[in-house]
Amino acid sequence: MKISLPFLIPIVVSVSTLSSKADVKLPALFSEHAVLQKSAQVPVWGKADPGEQVTVSLGGQSVSATTGVDGKWSVNLDLKNCGQGPFEMLVEGKNKISIPDVVVGEVWVASGQSNMQFILKNEIVGLEEISKSSNPLLRQFIVKPTASKEPSDDVNGKWMLASPENAGNFSAVAYFFSKKLQSELKVPIGMINASWGGTCSEAWTRTEALDSVPFLKKWRENLVKQDAEYPALRKAWIERVTAWITDTGREDRPTVDASLFSGQDVDASSWVPVKLPGEIKAAGLPNSGIIWIRKEITLPKQTGNLGFYMNIDGLESVYWNGKKITETKLESYNGSQIRAGGEYQIPVAEMLKGKNVLSFRFYQPLGPAKFTGNTKLGQMTLDGEWLAKAEYEFPAPPADKPAPKPLPVGQIAPQNFGASLYNGMIHPLIPYAIRGAIWYQGESNANRAVEYRIDFPLLIIDLRKQWQRGDFPFYFCQLANYKDKVDLSADQTWPLLREAQEKAFALPNTGEAILIDVGESGDIHPRNKKDPGERLARIALARDYGKKIPYAGPMYDSLKIKGAQAVVRFKNAETGLVAHPLPETYAVETLKNKTAPLVRNSPASELEGFAICGEDKKWFWANAKIAGDTVIVTSDQVPAPVAVRYAWADNPTCNLYNSADLPASPFRTDNY
Repeated sequence: MKISLPFLIPIVVSVSTLSSKADVKLPALFSEHAVLQKSAQVPVWGKADPGEQVTVSLGGQSVSATTGVDGKWSVNLDLKNCGQGPFEMLVEGKNKISIPDVVVGEVWVASGQSNMQFILKNEIVGLEEISKSSNPLLRQFIVKPTASKEPSDDVNGKWMLASPENAGNFSAVAYFFSKKLQSELKVPIGMINASWGGTCSEAWTRTEALDSVPFLKKWRENLVKQDAEYPALRKAWIERVTAWITDTGREDRPTVDASLFSGQDVDASSWVPVKLPGEIKAAGLPNSGIIWIRKEITLPKQTGNLGFYMNIDGLESVYWNGKKITETKLESYNGSQIRAGGEYQIPVAEMLKGKNVLSFRFYQPLGPAKFTGNTKLGQMTLDGEWLAKAEYEFPAPPADKPAPKPLPVGQIAPQNFGASLYNGMIHPLIPYAIRGAIWYQGESNANRAVEYRIDFPLLIIDLRKQWQRGDFPFYFCQLANYKDKVDLSADQTWPLLREAQEKAFALPNTGEAILIDVGESGDIHPRNKKDPGERLARIALARDYGKKIPYAGPMYDSLKIKGAQAVVRFKNAETGLVAHPLPETYAVETLKNKTAPLVRNSPASELEGFAICGEDKKWFWANAKIAGDTVIVTSDQVPAPVAVRYAWADNPTCNLYNSADLPASPFRTDNY
């Protein structure tokens, strides 16, 4: 099913109709407040009647084109020596389109998943930043998340000026990136924000590129096949479950008075605590029946509409202060598969200052419902303790009538198909003139890190090929530290994904912002987006705009073994290596002001985060000290070292920086 929007929306300020035929139309990118790249080749395109002449004028120059038989037209403006404006752009055919407040400066694309989509008003210093965000030369075009099975011609979105009214909804990473560029370059900066949370890199990669790699082609085709087969499988499953429910007397029994369970003033003394995320299970609760859970939520003030976001598997009705908001019935259930990313809107009129109660009624004929994390009200996390009570318990089914097995596959969300987001959100942007791109993605590929060594460079290469602007800069965020701090022996996936990201360095004009020090162990969305944005900006300022500033932290260069010492040499250490002081605590969830004590692995060492092994491949925490542009790594337990690792964990404790306050990148010298 194609869910992209119609091709083009007219952006009309003044129109003179000279014909009853179709008007000249432009993509949404060419609209009020647009930023055009200061370049000799700036494409402008759209649609009109076949054979119609279209003229585009801006800043004293005019260029014309005649539409083809398909009604499409395209011209190129030369803005290399153009001032910044603002200008009025005129597009004339049989009608006239006037676009005010068009400026000329630097245009970048910001893309990826939720950490790029993360908005400024939820950033850790976001509210303070929003209050001082007025800057008419800093602008974002926010692309509405749209998945499509075929390449679309246009997006739904608009340009917005940075201001206290608008900036809160900007991508926070893109905002801080563009703010730093604008403060240094003193020119207009335009960011095209095309991002969508929870998405894999394959969704952002063109079909033809995916199909050039056999295992990616097979992956894409399997999803298409699974999607085609799913409706029939699900229909048959619903029929089996419905028949089994009737046969075993497990029909839903409507609650006579839901307020007795969901109201604000319920006596919950007999309710039992349950921990979320996880199954709705606790001593005294049946495995199947009708179960209620509730949580009191205190709001400091009455607020606007809030979305309740959850990852859940169950048949639930949602109540807010005793009023039903929504429900999921069996006919819309997907067969005991997680409905990732369900979101319900709670009306503003129901938001009370002070105490509120969020409740769920679960009809559980097949077994306990389950939450899988990231349960939030707005940005307020709701993971933790809830209260639960059984309204009704179903008896165990007869031994000869076991419950139907769950569906072997779940429904695939539109945004998870190969190329779906390239088609819906990137293809329509091409060939808009850009300087480069910034990227924050990888979390959804972490369990397939080895494949990402191919996936990620493939995406970059093909985007450059389609845009036809040469090897434009492509700078990305390395995954931040996340998850619990664990022992050296634990299997961990994020270090492998970080390593896979760095394989993109084999491509020209790539760069990486190291974020190993900004994450939170309990939140995959760290609220510090200022450091990521500004670290990306440092790369661009140094490499694309000629600023003489350090832009990269220490990176592994070489290893030499000298007896019991492993001597690691680093690049980007010209101004000196630095051991940052280690804090007493580390961030768990800044949204809840939650921290945990930091327990050092090598208490006597100048540097934390280094591990060492011998031929037996047994790893031990090491002592490490700085010596010029090298670090000397030793351990009494490893008299003959052969390999070294640094910050090789999902959430490492580490403190190596350079004098520019940029952290060292995690690495390993082995390939075990």
